[in-house]
Amino acid sequence: MFHNLKERLEILGRYFVFVGEVLTALFKRPFHFSRYLNEIELLGLNSVPIIILSGGAMGMIFALQMVSMLRIFQAEIGVGAAVSIALSRELAPVITTLMLIAKSGSAMAAELGTMKVTEQIDALEAMSINPVHYLVLPKVTASILVFPVLTLLANVVGILGAYIISVHLFSVDSAGYTDYMFDFLSPRDIYCGLIKSVVMGLMVTTICCFNGLRTSQGAKGVGDSATRAVVVSSISVLVADYILTTLMLRYIYS
Repeated sequence: MFHNLKERLEILGRYFVFVGEVLTALFKRPFHFSRYLNEIELLGLNSVPIIILSGGAMGMIFALQMVSMLRIFQAEIGVGAAVSIALSRELAPVITTLMLIAKSGSAMAAELGTMKVTEQIDALEAMSINPVHYLVLPKVTASILVFPVLTLLANVVGILGAYIISVHLFSVDSAGYTDYMFDFLSPRDIYCGLIKSVVMGLMVTTICCFNGLRTSQGAKGVGDSATRAVVVSSISVLVADYILTTLMLRYIYS
């Protein structure tokens, strides 16, 4: 038991050292702009369809539940406010991050894991190329830029989906719906969700890349690294969301 605890603490320490290396590499040249653009395309543009689908479904499902609950009190007009606030503060950043973990996080770990077991990482180091700067930094930078944009997209699509369900399916008054929503939804709610998405993007990318670079034992190790990256990053995102929400409620919303 104590041996496993010691090993896990050692891995955690190595992870924080790895994050420090990534943050330090932000200010080092050369800047491989083509790799940055490629990662933005892979992580951002190629993820737009799945974010639109998940964001729209999330807004519609939440609207269905809220209409059925608020109809008892003749307060269906408040669906827009409830959905928009829940999406902006919590659901959009978390669901977007989990979708990107499933789509791109496992791919990052598998890519770096394959390069590790086929000794491509060693070849880069032999050519005096820092793997963290050349391979990891573009992914981290792209995630910091892309996660907030996709979260904002999920917000817009989810609110639109909730509007369609409420107004066109349940005949909620359109003008009252939107007025009530904008009365309660504030820019602060959106900013807090975007801050969460930046933190989660940094966490997800560094965790997945860290696990990929720790890969060993051939093809089996690549699969294990990808699985471990998805599980650890998903749990870490949920824990981070709770901590960030607690801090924001105490220092921003108080």
